[in-house]
Amino acid sequence: MRFESIPTTCIYCGCGCSVVLQILDGKLTGVLPGKTNPVNDGSLCIKGWTSHEFVYSEQRLKRPLVRKNGAFVETSWEEALGVVAQSLKKIKEESGPDSIAALASAKCTNEENYLMQKFMRAAIGTNTIDHCARL
Repeated sequence: MRFESIPTTCIYCGCGCSVVLQILDGKLTGVLPGKTNPVNDGSLCIKGWTSHEFVYSEQRLKRPLVRKNGAFVETSWEEALGVVAQSLKKIKEESGPDSIAALASAKCTNEENYLMQKFMRAAIGTNTIDHCARL
């Protein structure tokens, strides 16, 4: 048996709590709170304690999907991102930038949320962005 402890940041929200991933024979088995981070000071919320459970879920998407002939089909990242880019471009051209909105997530880091608002304002040209923590 090979056991590893890997310190990292909790993926559940943008607070930045420290967690230690528990790896047994190459498989993620659990998390423990980091003891030295002043953000969580050795504690975790219930979301942090269970933040690893989705990793091996049968319901987890492992490849991007695009709709073709009314059904979702697995595709490459290049094709999926191309479909998104073309769709956003078409909507912006036909209906204007304020017809596109984004909802940021508390599961993202502060940096990722910053990038989302920057993308919406600079690339799309709209201020129609909100965040689920405000709701």
